Amino acid sequence: MTMPVLELRDVSRTHGHDDALVRALDHVSLAVAAGEFVAVMGPSGSGKSTLLNLAGGLDAPSSGDVVVEGNRLGGLTRSSLAQLRRRSIGYVFQNLNLIPSLTAAENVMLPRELDGVPIRRARREALAALAEVSMADLADRFPDDMSGGQQQRVAIARAVVGDRRLILADEPTGALDSNTGEGVLRLLRTRCDSGAAAVLVTHDARHAGWADRVVFLRDGATIDETPPLDVPEALLAGGRTP
Repeated sequence: MTMPVLELRDVSRTHGHDDALVRALDHVSLAVAAGEFVAVMGPSGSGKSTLLNLAGGLDAPSSGDVVVEGNRLGGLTRSSLAQLRRRSIGYVFQNLNLIPSLTAAENVMLPRELDGVPIRRARREALAALAEVSMADLADRFPDDMSGGQQQRVAIARAVVGDRRLILADEPTGALDSNTGEGVLRLLRTRCDSGAAAVLVTHDARHAGWADRVVFLRDGATIDETPPLDVPEALLAGGRTP
């Protein structure tokens, strides 16, 4: 059996103590294989972003294990975890996290440069990733000189640059018009079809239509898991139909 790219093994994340204890994630297990696109849905506060933060090594579970490409994140040193995240994990944050003093190309290049990729190669890869989100012509523009939607596309390019095996996307189309958003989902679908694994947090059933399966969370727990939502084909606007 092929090893999953991502595994959450009975993972919980709690905050506070005793009467003030909050269960952000409650004994959740999830495996995502290479080539698989999984959408995560649920109401606000259900634990969707917490799940992504744990999957990406940005936070540690209170119990259970998170495993990426066979590496148990809790067993890695800080430097090994940072190296794994740079090489294998692409993350699209809700707040984007672009560095204002760097151009679009430099923001996308940064994780590759930190991983030791030569500058010229890193720039070539960055320009190719920016072209995939129709941002190549703004490669030398700074974030403050871009619209919110343009910044979001730069953040997406940074998440997919290089050979990322796991792509985590937290509402990646929130600031984009419908056509551009569909293009981003198509890009994620293409990366999965080429062998990557992706987890998409979304509130939109049309976006979930691009996924291979949909996981539903409520109050930090998994309540259901299905194939893509049964929405009309016209609403999928080019997405993969159920």
